[in-house]
Amino acid sequence: MLAQARRPLAGPVPPAVRALDFDVTQTARLAAAAHGASVVINALNPAYTEWARHAAALARAAEEVALALDALLMFPGNVYNFGESMPPLLRPDTAQRPTARKSKIRHDIEAAMRERTPALRSVVIRAGDYFGGPGRGSWMDLAIARSLGQGKVVYPGPRDRAHAWAYLPDLAQAFVAVATRHATLRGHTVLHFAGHTLTGDELVAALGDAGGLRQPPRVGGMPWWLIRAGAALVPMWRELAEMAYLWKVPHAMDGSALDALVGALPRTPLRQALRTSLDQLGLRAAA
Repeated sequence: MLAQARRPLAGPVPPAVRALDFDVTQTARLAAAAHGASVVINALNPAYTEWARHAAALARAAEEVALALDALLMFPGNVYNFGESMPPLLRPDTAQRPTARKSKIRHDIEAAMRERTPALRSVVIRAGDYFGGPGRGSWMDLAIARSLGQGKVVYPGPRDRAHAWAYLPDLAQAFVAVATRHATLRGHTVLHFAGHTLTGDELVAALGDAGGLRQPPRVGGMPWWLIRAGAALVPMWRELAEMAYLWKVPHAMDGSALDALVGALPRTPLRQALRTSLDQLGLRAAA
């Protein structure tokens, strides 16, 4: 297995992985190094404030590598494409009506992959918000569970709305299961990963339990009024404000097409997944 990253890989690299220390835009060099690879996974994600500048170019680079290798290109999608009018249950064929800049960028990346068929074979596995793993940078560790050790949870929206979540180790297993079928996949395929669908109240209760709290956590909200007021001055706040609707519009993922393709996948129980995630991040109260 080969791993190309925009910066040096953190921590020890597993024995079965060989790191490539050159940029993904060097597509010919990357394709030569990956000669014989049958699957390319495009997990490149620019800084949240840099999507307009870099996301499409990174996606094109991944496409060129996959074409050069005659390999299946896999891409982790999200729910941005559907926009503010998205229905409560999102299926692979649900109409996409992007309403924000990031929504349009994601929509266009997937459209470009689809338009390059049959030369390019590609799969999008769409999932909800990620959590899990030792890496930082998700809603879970930057906001929601950041102060769990002090008995507090911050929830970004109304706590009675369903929100889609994906435990990364489970999602990784879904990618592996689909990748093993690369030889039989043609054209452009879209699959949804069901993951965990939780209201805010359900997530708060599960975090309190998994986090080792002796009583229910206090719950605070995001200061969206302040974030919107400062959006013109703080680029990250501008990007967050534009996507705030995701916490107001209820949504869940229909994973039946993925199950039909690969069969039933392992699904880590919610509290176990949260407990492991909090341990890795050092956010459990018991720690």
